[in-house]
Amino acid sequence: QVQVVESGGGSVRAGDSLTLSCVASGRSFEAYVVGWFRRAPGAKREFVGAISGSGKDTYSGDSVKGRFTITRDNAKKTVDLRMNNLEPEDTAGYLCGAERRSWAVWCRYMSEYDFWGQGTQVTVSS
Repeated sequence: QVQVVESGGGSVRAGDSLTLSCVASGRSFEAYVVGWFRRAPGAKREFVGAISGSGKDTYSGDSVKGRFTITRDNAKKTVDLRMNNLEPEDTAGYLCGAERRSWAVWCRYMSEYDFWGQGTQVTVSS
C-alpha cells in the first residue's frame, strides 16, 4: 500500500497559478491511479482530475478543463496538479487519493480510492 501527502496550497489572487503536489511513499507507485478532489465550504466534494499509473491517461473534471493539468513522475513518486487562471470558485480543500487498479471511469468517484492524504487548502481572492 501507499501513503500520500499533499502540499503546495496557499492564498493567491484570481488569475494566478499554483501547483499542488501529491507525494507518495510505499512500493509500486506506478501501479496506482491518483485522483484529485476538492471540497469548498458548504459544497459537495468535486472530482478535479485523475491520472493513470503510467501517466499516459488523464481525466479532468468539467469545471477545470483547460485550466488544470495533472502530471506524474513515478521515479519521484509525485503527482502534480498544475492550476492556471485560478478563480475564486476554486477555493477549496484539495485532496489526493490513490488506488491500485487499472485505469477506467471509476477514477472520478471518491469512494473508489482507499488511500488519502490530509489535504491542502487553496484560497483564491478576487
